[in-house]
Amino acid sequence: MVKEAKPQERDGDVKMKNGLYANINAKRDRIKAGSGEKMRKPGTKGAPTASAFKQSLKTAKTTKGKTK
Repeated sequence: MVKEAKPQERDGDVKMKNGLYANINAKRDRIKAGSGEKMRKPGTKGAPTASAFKQSLKTAKTTKGKTK
C-alpha cells in the first residue's frame, strides 16, 4: 500500500506526490518482482541525501494506535 503525501498542482489539477519512503518501498517491491533495477549506494548521484531523510521525517504522518 502506497501512502500519498503532499499535493502538487499542475494545470489546475491537484495531484498527490509520493514521499521518500513510499518511493523507496515501491522500488524494493519492483526489485523483488524481478525488474532488474538496483538500489543506489549512499553518496552516489541521484541517491537520497541525509538532508532528504531529515526532511522526510519532518513531514511524516504519525499513525495512532499502531506499533511496529
